[in-house]
Amino acid sequence: MEHLSIKEVHDRLQELSGWEMSDHTSIFKEFEFESFKEAMEFVNKVAEEAQRQNHHPDILIRYNKVTLTLTTHDEGGITYKDFKMAKIIEQLV
Repeated sequence: MEHLSIKEVHDRLQELSGWEMSDHTSIFKEFEFESFKEAMEFVNKVAEEAQRQNHHPDILIRYNKVTLTLTTHDEGGITYKDFKMAKIIEQLV
């Protein structure tokens, strides 16, 4: 699977609320919850789905905030797999 061009990434980001591109190699979004417990419940849902999809985000947890970063490491950039996973993540919130 080939990584997407910058224009393709920008076009696809228009379909996702709050997701941004970082360094032309990944997309990310910060999610905020009412409590640490809710943040961890969300992270666990993401982890389960990431296992099913075999596509794992980088996860940063800061109390009630969770930042998820997606990239396709074996392609060296952003691919359709990242956008597919981002859409799945949006359904988990």
